[in-house]
Amino acid sequence: MELLEKLKECLQKGDSGQVSKLTQQAVDEGVEVKVVLDDGLIAGMNIVGLKFKEHRIFLPDVLLAAKAMYAGMEILKPLMIKEGIPAIGKVVIGTVHGDLHDIGKNLVGIMLRGAGFEVIDLGRDVPAEKFVETAAESGAKVIGMSALLTTTMPVMKKVIELARESGLYDRVKIIVGGAPLSNEYAEQIGAHAYCYDGVNAVDRVKEFLQVK
Repeated sequence: MELLEKLKECLQKGDSGQVSKLTQQAVDEGVEVKVVLDDGLIAGMNIVGLKFKEHRIFLPDVLLAAKAMYAGMEILKPLMIKEGIPAIGKVVIGTVHGDLHDIGKNLVGIMLRGAGFEVIDLGRDVPAEKFVETAAESGAKVIGMSALLTTTMPVMKKVIELARESGLYDRVKIIVGGAPLSNEYAEQIGAHAYCYDGVNAVDRVKEFLQVK
């Protein structure tokens, strides 16, 4: 549909005004809300993610595209709630206790929202207990933790230990990321995956939740 193609293009350019206008136009013309979401906004963000992965665009471009997506979502969200359209999955993310770095974590949140997930962002300096409690209360299927300081990495292990103790570990997938981390460290502490950037995080979450 030509309208949705235009919507995708404007989203990639980060044109919030046009994205908002075209989203409203699609709704007014009777296009199903889920179609506008999947074939317009999410499809556009998927292309942004791919371009970012291939280094054809950079972080400021992703942030502009995300802002444009949120402009479209402002129109769709009330309609999605009204129609009972669920998100494709819930993910809890945060930067671990003692660490105030959140650029990488924020990018992961943007990419996950862009892929259609509901993201519960706990922010930074998050205590281990908060990750587990929030995932249990919200029914989230994934916990994502970020750390940039080697001194805060042990908090990730504590979260996994708490998840095991509470019985949550068998029901959720735990992913970790951040500059000092590695696949080896993720395996050592019992995380289900190490994600090296936002696009990789989306790929792993989709894989875990069996989302195409």
